[in-house]
Amino acid sequence: MAGLIAQDWVEPYGGAEKVLSALIDVLPPAELACLWNDDPRWHSVLPVRESWLSRSPLRGHKAIALPLMSPTWRFELRHLQPDWVVTSSYVFAHHLSAAFPDVPRFNYVHSPARYLWAPEHDQRGDSALVKSAAPPLRALDRMAAGRTGSFAANSMFIRDRIRRAWDQDAVVIHPPVDSAQIAEVEDWAEQLTEQEHAVLESLPRDEFLLAGSRMVPYKGHAKVIEMGETLGLPVVLTGSGPEEQRLRAQAADARTKVFFLGRVTNEMLRALYQRALAFVFPPVEDFGIMPVEAMAAGCAVIANRVGGAAESVVDGETGALIDPQDALSWTAAVEIAAQVRRDATKARALEFDNEHFAAKVRAWVEPSIKV
Repeated sequence: MAGLIAQDWVEPYGGAEKVLSALIDVLPPAELACLWNDDPRWHSVLPVRESWLSRSPLRGHKAIALPLMSPTWRFELRHLQPDWVVTSSYVFAHHLSAAFPDVPRFNYVHSPARYLWAPEHDQRGDSALVKSAAPPLRALDRMAAGRTGSFAANSMFIRDRIRRAWDQDAVVIHPPVDSAQIAEVEDWAEQLTEQEHAVLESLPRDEFLLAGSRMVPYKGHAKVIEMGETLGLPVVLTGSGPEEQRLRAQAADARTKVFFLGRVTNEMLRALYQRALAFVFPPVEDFGIMPVEAMAAGCAVIANRVGGAAESVVDGETGALIDPQDALSWTAAVEIAAQVRRDATKARALEFDNEHFAAKVRAWVEPSIKV
């Protein structure tokens, strides 16, 4: 066979899937391995190997399946003979590399498993099952990381976490963003359907705070509603998830208007970026693709000063970096956002464009892999 690309599991949409798609575009023809694949479109792109977990009742049950993931990666595919291995890892996919010690191995790391190594930033680490399994799994993960080849981290923030967790170093390759494609469209509202345009026109123009992503606690949507209420600004939320009903209850009691738009198209999201006063990004995130997308559209970003977003947002120039828990900083942050120049945000976002990612991946894997 040729090369083997692996990712822990494949969702229909997400930042890891954007990286996976970009890796497939850069690397020579390969097969894709994953624990399970929830997006059938990948089968039309390249051959997909799903693990035995995909055919078991454990499919999709990440916390319960966690103790079985490492041995699955290390043993199920070792009969293969790939010419090279590249992993896109946020749990244990990099353990696959240990099964092929004699071929070039490269591991792109979104983060060492957060619920093992940084549970304060991931509520899944609060699970009793994960807590009981964490000590032996951390020991196993550290041991496997010493046998898995070269590492790339998706941010300096994650490079530091890799050093602390695994005692390994990594090059930094920020994830790919469609910055050039977003920046070149002056008015994304012209790309909308009639129905989308009606929704956009129903929102307060140029005076709302925007937030988006999957609605889970650590993403901080509740803090954005609180910020809007404190500052007297409407809030627009995109996305959905298990937190939505709680957020709707919070919004019903808020002293400001909160709009829930659900999942939106790329065109709609980009039009929202262009209409918002600021895109607010409270979580301590590994990198954060959405803040870069917002800047590419000319939108100022208010982001957490801790985490990967602090590597893309230039404080005072393309937005403001804050401690989301410090309400006293919110007013100044919005005042800074209101003064940000669109050309400055676009120029910064272009530094994270897809082409930069591709060039850095090529430099990382060559000459071991001819691309």
